[in-house]
Amino acid sequence: MVELLVNILSAVLLLTGGVFAVIGGLGLLRFPDFYTRLHAGGVTDTLAPLLIVAGLVLQSGFSLLSLKLLLILLFLLFTTPTASHALARAALAEGIQPQTDKATRKGEEASSNS
Repeated sequence: MVELLVNILSAVLLLTGGVFAVIGGLGLLRFPDFYTRLHAGGVTDTLAPLLIVAGLVLQSGFSLLSLKLLLILLFLLFTTPTASHALARAALAEGIQPQTDKATRKGEEASSNS
C-alpha cells in the first residue's frame, strides 16, 4: 500500500515537472522580448527540476543515488537564478531595453501622430 502511494506521488511530481517544463518552453516561444523570455526560462528551470528530482528521489528510495540527485538539484537551484541574473545584466549592458507598457504606449502615440 505504501509503495503504491509512493509510486503515485512520484508520478504526479514527474508529470507536474514535465508540464512546467513544457509551459516554460512555450513561454520562451511566445513571450515578446528577451527579458520576459528569460523570466519564463528562469522560473521553469528552477521549478521543473525541483519537481522532477523530487519524483526521482521517491522512486530511488533513500540511497546514494538520492543523495546524488539532491546534489544535482542543489547545484541547479544555485546556478539557474545566477545565470539568469548574469544574462539580464549582460543584456542591459549591451543596451537591450525591456519592453514595457510605457514604451509600447510611446510607440503607439508616435505612430498615431504621424
